[in-house]
Amino acid sequence: MLSVRCAVLAAVVAIAAPASAQLLDRKDLSLAAALTIATTAADTCKAQGHRVSVAVVGRNGEVIVYLRGDNASPHTLDFSLRKAYTARTFRVASGEIANRFKQDPAYFAVHVPNAAPSQGALPIKIGEEVIGAVGVSGAPGGDKDEACAKAGIDKVACQLK
Repeated sequence: MLSVRCAVLAAVVAIAAPASAQLLDRKDLSLAAALTIATTAADTCKAQGHRVSVAVVGRNGEVIVYLRGDNASPHTLDFSLRKAYTARTFRVASGEIANRFKQDPAYFAVHVPNAAPSQGALPIKIGEEVIGAVGVSGAPGGDKDEACAKAGIDKVACQLK
């Protein structure tokens, strides 16, 4: 009786599972890589006299590292996260979303919760696969925030292969 049940269960499982079912093979940001990106971005901006906060998010938009720089304004912490989330969600620089919004004020992205159509964040990629993003907020201009974010990514570029 038990062997009949096992045979039936095995048949049900075989029918229910697609023949090509397999696990995903992917790379994710480590804490060490995310911390290097964040500290490099923060140090780059600090060396330029900017008081910033930095957020690094992973593949699913989850926070990996969240840094508030010395004397950074309170809003910069939240805004760096929202910028990073935007870059991760849309797989492009957050400034690109800002440009799309300028061209079309009804652009749907502004209605995505926690998104910020503002320059200052970049996706972190391995090839064309987005595995996270880094957002910076607090420099006088999104271009300066973005330059610091790029410095952080550049620091670990050899690991992003």
